[in-house]
This record gives sequence, C-alpha cells and structure tokens, in this order.
Amino acid sequence: MKKKNRYAAAVLAAVMGISLAGCGNTATTETSAPAAESTEAADAADTAASTETAAEAGTEEAAASTEHGPSSEAAPAWEDYDARIAAIRTETDLAKREAMMHEAEDELMATWAIVPLYYYNDVYLQKTDVENIYSNLFGFKYFGFATTPTGTLDLQIASEPDKLDPALNSTVDGACLAILAFSGLYAYDENGQLVPELAEGYEMSEDGMTYTFTMKDGLLWSDGEVLDAQDVAYSWQRMADPTTGADYSYLASIIATKDDGTLDIEASEDGKTFTVKLNAPCAYFLDLCAFPAFYPVPQQCVEAAEGADTNPGAWALEAGFVTSGPMMLTEWKHNESMTYEPNPNYWAADKVSLTEINFMLSADDTAIYNAFADGSLQFIDTIATDMMETVENTPEFHKIDTLGTYYAGWNVNSELFAGKTVQQAADMRKAFTLLIDRQYIVDTIAQADQEIANTFIPTGMADGQGGTFRQNDDAYTYPVEDKVGYYDPEYTEENVAEAIELLKGAGYEFDENNMLSPETPINITYLTNDAEGNVKIGEALQQDFAVIGANLTVETREWSVFLNERKEGKFDFCREGWLADYNDPINMLEMWETNSGNNDMQFGR
Repeated sequence: MKKKNRYAAAVLAAVMGISLAGCGNTATTETSAPAAESTEAADAADTAASTETAAEAGTEEAAASTEHGPSSEAAPAWEDYDARIAAIRTETDLAKREAMMHEAEDELMATWAIVPLYYYNDVYLQKTDVENIYSNLFGFKYFGFATTPTGTLDLQIASEPDKLDPALNSTVDGACLAILAFSGLYAYDENGQLVPELAEGYEMSEDGMTYTFTMKDGLLWSDGEVLDAQDVAYSWQRMADPTTGADYSYLASIIATKDDGTLDIEASEDGKTFTVKLNAPCAYFLDLCAFPAFYPVPQQCVEAAEGADTNPGAWALEAGFVTSGPMMLTEWKHNESMTYEPNPNYWAADKVSLTEINFMLSADDTAIYNAFADGSLQFIDTIATDMMETVENTPEFHKIDTLGTYYAGWNVNSELFAGKTVQQAADMRKAFTLLIDRQYIVDTIAQADQEIANTFIPTGMADGQGGTFRQNDDAYTYPVEDKVGYYDPEYTEENVAEAIELLKGAGYEFDENNMLSPETPINITYLTNDAEGNVKIGEALQQDFAVIGANLTVETREWSVFLNERKEGKFDFCREGWLADYNDPINMLEMWETNSGNNDMQFGR
C-alpha cells in the first residue's frame, strides 16, 4: 500500500497560516427544473434559493437539526427528515418534488455521516461463447436465459447468500438469485425496459392512483400448484407487515392503507385480477412491480416451514423450496456452491435453454479469477485488484453503467461521539471525509474508471422532469459549485488543514507536527466484509486517517455476519454501497428514514 504522507509538511504550513470560520457544511442542492411557469413552480424555486442561502452559512445553519436524537446527545434529531420523505411521496408538483429531494439530500449530507467515495459502474468477466446474460442500471443480472455451448453455466457472483426469500433480501447479489428463481408482475428485458412477467398487463385510473393487473392464464408454482393474484396479494401484505422484518417494507409506503393498517390491495375471487390503490400518482410504481421484494412467494410453503413463527425466511434456507421463475435451486452446499435447474412450470419455460447453473460461493478474489482463467467458471462478478490491468482490454471484460454510490458510513450513535454536541460530531465526521484520497482508491483499488463522488445521489440519476438530478441549474446550486457537490473530492492540503481545524473545534488537541495529541486520541473501528477490494479500501482509509495520527482498525467479517452487524449498528464506521432500486432520487433518500431496514447509520434511533 502506498504511504500517504506526501502532504504532511505542506499541511503543517497551511494549518499555521489558515483561519477557518464557519467551516461546517454548506448544504444546498440542485434542480434541473425549467424556469418557473406557474405560481407553484416559482414557489419551488424560491424554496430552493432560500435553502441555498442558508446552506452557505455553514453546517450550523444547514438543514440537519442540531437538536439531538433519541439515543445519543451527539446524533441529529430526525423527525423533520422523516416528515420530508413522507411529503415527497405525495407531492405531485414535479418542480416542488425535486426541490424537496434536494433539501432532503442537503439534510442528509449535513450530518456528514454518509461518506461517498465513488459512483458505481459494474465490471465483470464473461467467456466469449456465453450469450444472453444481461443486466440493468440497478445491478440486476439475468442468467436464466443464457446460452452456452454445453447447456451449463458455471459462474460466481457472491459468497454465501444471506437471504433467499425475496421479501427479506437486501443485497444486489441476493436480488440476482431472486430474479433467477422467482417472478414479479413485471420484469426488465435485455434493453432495460419494463415488460409484463406474471401480469398480462394493467389498467390505470384517470387519476393515476389505482392500478388493476390482469394475471396470465395457467400460471403455476414449481410444485404444480396454481399461482394467481391471491398469491400476489398475500405476498405484498406479508412484505409490508412489520412482523416479517423486511428491510424494504418502506417501499410500500406509496400504497394506500385500509382502516386496519393493511395495504389497500385486493385480489379477485377467481385470482385473475389484482388491484392496488396508491396514496398519490407514482412514476416508478411499475418498477416496484419488477423489484424482488414485491415478488410473490408461496403462502402454503412460507407458513408451513419449521420455525416460521420466529424466522419468516425459514422456508428458503435449504435447496428445494418452491419457486416461480425460470430456475429452481436443487442443491446448496453452504459456503461452497449452489446448483439451479430449469423450472418446468415456469410460464416461459420454452425460453430457458440451460440445463444447469452452478454458482461458486467464494469471497476469495484470487481463487475466483484463477477459476475463470482455467475455464472452471464462465462468468465472474469479482475481479481481483492485481488482475484488473491484465483483463481490462480483453474481449471477456465488460464494464456497464449503473446507478449507485460506493460509500462509507458512520454510526451516529457510536461511542466515538460521546460527550460531543450534534455540531461537534458532524464536524468530526466532516473532518474525516476531507482526509480521504478518493483518487487513490479509484486508481489503485477499484481500477474501473469510476467517478469519485461528493454527493450521495449519483451521476445520471433522473430528476423526474426529463433531466438529471446531480447538476447545477437555475433552481439549485450545490454548496461547492465548481465541483457540483458537497465538498471538494480531491485529496488536497487545504482539505487536510480544514480537517485539523474542525477536529480542534470538536475538542481535540494536536502537537507541533499536527498530529493528534496522546491526551485526545481518536480510535475508530471500520467494519467491512472480507472481499479483497473492500478490505483494501478499509486499509486505504486507515492510511488516510493516520496522516493526522487517528487510528483506524479494519475489522472484517464473513458476508452474512457483516450484514447483520452493520444493520444492528455494531460499528463506528463501516463499508457501504447502494445501487438504486429504480431511477428516482427518492430511492436514495427514503432508505434513511428512522424505521427503514436499510438505515444502517442509525438515524433517529
């Protein structure tokens, strides 16, 4: 690993001569809305302008509350954020909605608990004689319709999966497995377009708030039982039920509820139609119908499984569970391999030509690459860092655009911030954000020409009005205008100098070499899974923080253990990543609601 002390002397000089006042967050956001053509649009523009003015005053006047949260004196209160997300879901004026989403990202980034590193793209290796594997902007990979010379496909996408119940999965790798074994009302085709899957089609009411889906005829589960709208209704209610513990249950918030709190959905008695009532028109509703959390699951199997009362996913813990998609899991050697075979009852079984798909379950990047190199694997989703230069110019190398952000995140309730005010804790997190050499991470570890990040919502995400969200325009300008973001993402001496001043303001002392004094040490644990690239990024952060004498210890966990500890907040600082579930900024923002199953940073808790 490269030693990152090249700025040490320059920083000393810079700190000695710099005086930083109001060096907190300057949080404002963009909007690609056209010039206001109505009173409502003008109001939205005024709102965005006032947000920008407030942001320029610094973190103490930014959108995030300086009142503390329920669990920690140093954690920001989060009620206003929750209310803003709820309001966005029902706002029908698109200009206002976009302005509100900028305000939400401003508030989120003002906490400095989210530390974007780079925007994702997807790289993988695929043998040239393998065809018809496709993916989309959200990282979903469709293997079920692949063709190979032998009729079998051997591949790697992940280590041991955490959950195979589509309602309980919260990982991209798990989504790829869900897509292979289950079907939704809709799906994405090879061109990234939404197409009917279990549904024949739908009708929408004039106000855009009621959808009625007609199911295809003759649908069956893999065990031969009938699959119909009753299964869809059961599964959606189950996913939204808090007792299920689905991380994505908040996605159902766009659906109206009945007096008893259940979703306002209904399946006809004959199982032919499925009706959904929304709280407001929703442009991405059909995308949700193609999202694994909304896939139907077999009620009879879910409820009959041993341990179902305490573990809702117990029915899908071993091979042989009932499915509805192109393939079914026939053998599962835990932490070693998974074998899928065609589902003869899949509605489009004639489109499946493979006789078998074999997954290698491993987090060993070198072993994975060697298996691809010797022909044991035909597709791998992980490329060892030291092999990237070797493979990137070969016909087997693929790089595709995705919508997502690789980032690190702070537990706002960590003991690290004990005794600090909300502002001091935010300043500490901002300081470490400024210390990170993102270009080194991209060039030396990721190595796929990723764009370094200074916003959470990624480049290319739509704004809902025909433009892109991450840009400066007449309605919104980012705090760091020339960098189009919340901070300068480059590793500079000025950033390091500012970081030291922020930490001094939070009560930390420095010696004459601008290293943390032994009297006020900072010891941080960084939690990551054990994949090589993620560990190396942790080690890079370790070196970045050492520039000022802060100690970061990298703690690695096997994938499923890592996911659970992260969800439970058992860390100071941790590895994170988010690929959008659909192309709308709300998807990157609603995950931080207090009660969201994906709120790893523990906001509001």
